[in-house]
Parts: sequence; C-alpha cells; structure tokens
Amino acid sequence: MQDDILAIDFGTSNSAAAIVEDGHIRRISIEDGAETLPTAVFFPVRGGTMKIGSAAAEALIDGEEGRYMRALKSVLGTSLVHEKRLIGGKRRSIAEIIAEFLAEVKSRAEKATGRRFSRALSGRPVHFHSRDPERDAQAEADLRGCYLAAGFEDVAFLPEPEAAAIASHGLGRSGGLGLIVDIGGGTSDFSVFRSTGNSVDILANHGIRLGGTDFDHSVSMTHAMPTLGHGGELRREMGDGLLPVPNAIFAELATWARIPFLYTPETRRMVQDMVKLAVDRDALRRLSTVLDEELGHELAFAVEHGKIAANGGDGQARIAMGFIEPGLSRPVTPQTLDAALSQYRADLLTAAAETLEMSGVAAPAIDSVILVGGSSLLGLVTQMSSELCPTAQLMRSEAFTAVVDGLALATAHMGASSTVSA
Repeated sequence: MQDDILAIDFGTSNSAAAIVEDGHIRRISIEDGAETLPTAVFFPVRGGTMKIGSAAAEALIDGEEGRYMRALKSVLGTSLVHEKRLIGGKRRSIAEIIAEFLAEVKSRAEKATGRRFSRALSGRPVHFHSRDPERDAQAEADLRGCYLAAGFEDVAFLPEPEAAAIASHGLGRSGGLGLIVDIGGGTSDFSVFRSTGNSVDILANHGIRLGGTDFDHSVSMTHAMPTLGHGGELRREMGDGLLPVPNAIFAELATWARIPFLYTPETRRMVQDMVKLAVDRDALRRLSTVLDEELGHELAFAVEHGKIAANGGDGQARIAMGFIEPGLSRPVTPQTLDAALSQYRADLLTAAAETLEMSGVAAPAIDSVILVGGSSLLGLVTQMSSELCPTAQLMRSEAFTAVVDGLALATAHMGASSTVSA
C-alpha cells in the first residue's frame, strides 16, 4: 500500500478529503455519493459505533436515542475541548471525539484509494480565536493532538484562504491580484494574493472568529427563540412587578456547540420553575419541551434551513417547528434575515479592509474577489465584497471544496510557507 499525504479540510460545518492523482485533484468520497460530509457525530445512548456525517443527522432526525454533536471545531483552544462528559455510555472529551472523527475519515480515504496515509495536510483558519495569540496557538496544538491520536504520524497546517487561493487557478484566472473571502462555519478568513503563471504569492492573511454558526445564532435569537419565551417576563415569587426571562439559556440553545450541555437536570428544573412564574406560560412550556425531549439540534436545523430558504428566495420562508408543537412555525423573509445579520456587516468589511492594508494593495488594484465557503452564498457577503472592491470581478469558487482542492495541490510542497505552486 502506497504511503501518501492526505489533504483534509476539517471544517466547523463540513469536512472533505482529497489527493492529487495523475496530476489532477481527486476529491475522495468519504461519504457515499458526496464530496463532503457534515462535521457531525452521533453516539447511541447505550453505546455502540459512532456515526458521522449524514448518518449522524439521520439518526437524530429518525429519533434514535443518543447524543448528536456538531461544530466540534469551535471549542478548540478552550477548556471545553478536554473536559470529559458521559457520552454514548462512556466518558469522552471533545478532543477524543474529534480524533475518532478524523480516524474514520482516514480509514475511509484509505479504503477508497488503496493507499496508506501516514501524514496529513490540514486546513486551519488564519485565527481560531480573534486577537488572542495564546488561545490561537493552543487551538492548533489541540487539533494537532487530535490528528496524531487519529493515527497520523505527522500533520502540517495551511491557512484555509491560502488553500483557496491556490485552487483559484481552476477558475480560469490568468493572473493579477485577488482577494479570497472565505466565510466558513466558524471563522471568516481573507487572503490577498498575486498570481503569476503557475505560482501563487500570498501577500497577506487575516481572519476573525465569525461565521455561519454566528449567523444561525442571530437568526435563531431574533426569529425562533421568542416562541420559546425569549424576551418574555416572569412574575416575582414575592411582591409586585415583573422580571425578564433570563437570556443565557436561549443564547446557549442557539449555539450549535453548546446545545448538548443544556440537557441537565439542573437546567430542566430551572425552566420548569420559570414556567410556573411566566406571563406567557405556553412559550416557556415549549422551551421545557425542547429540553425534556432534547430537540435543540432539530431546532438549529430548522433555523438553518429557514435562513437558507430566505436567502435564496424573493418571498417568505418559514422556520418550521412542528416537532415542538403541531403547526408551530415563524416567518423569515429576506428583509428580516438582512436585519438579523446586519450587525456583522461592519466586522466583515473591517476585516477584509485590514487584509488589504496588511498587503499594501489598494482596493482598486484588486482584479477579482473570490467567494469561498458555504456562508459566502449569503447576500450580506456579496454586498460587502462589492462595496469594498467595486471594480473587481466577483467570482464564486466551489463553495464547499475550494479549500480541500488547494490543500491537495499543496501536498507536494509541505515545507512551503508563502509561495506554493499550483
């Protein structure tokens, strides 16, 4: 069995693997019939084989008893990553779960290709954590440990927007200056690069901890959580007057990575106590149902689907929540979606502009802006990119595979830093 380097894009929402074979990129189907798979796992409640990708989501939707987890990457660099909890009949840490996920990706890639992969070239965001070098370094160290625990003997990292820049030659770019705008599930990353012939020179990288999971959080808080009591009021146990329903539980329920940690007896009791004091008891009863029946991820999926539908259409979409209460849903329109996401426009625009400043390239000199990542499909991102570089050609890459394509092309240059042949 040949010993090779496997390119892996381990993403917050989706993952992919690829190699270069006979001079061409080969995306490996690590899930039947698909070039990517959701970065998600499911552990049956009484133990058994961990399910990953679409199989994990199907187990959740089919009502199997167990623990579903997504957005694992977002806890790298935090204390949560090594904290052990009882999951699937065994005490596990997030780091161990990530290692199991990567080991399964490795095994499937080896089975599909007939090769042995002892080394990996992994994508990583420019910054796992914004403006926190110590935590950022810890996040990479955590991820490195996961790859080694998964059975790889060595792993190198390449910033995800650099990989996308390398892959940009597949878009027919003949040269010039480009700006990568890579909006992923957990981070937004930017690279300014110059193409000359077959080489890509990276002039600047920058990134912030802001991505699709944050967008989902905002849509959930503004559209879905009010139906569960967010923004409501509680009567005082003694005396007159009203108190606001605590916000923290809704903020955690709207955060993919935090959902599993809400299913505790203490949280459930707290909500039951709030139901007794609620002005709108029906809304708090819905929240109690979500916790008692562990419907947090179903709610998160409903919000995500509503967001996508509203972004891609001209009319009104709905967040369908009939699994909580028959007939329950809430409208989401392009206008309400824009309002929910408008708070992020300034951060994205500032980060992209800072990348240009770091590179020493003025916006009018940029020939093309290349959009990468699933969340780059949002109108917010297109508008921001056009506002920053109005004379540049706006190009869409392969939103979900541009990073892994570039990583595969870079596997022959594991020691490269700022210049990689494409």
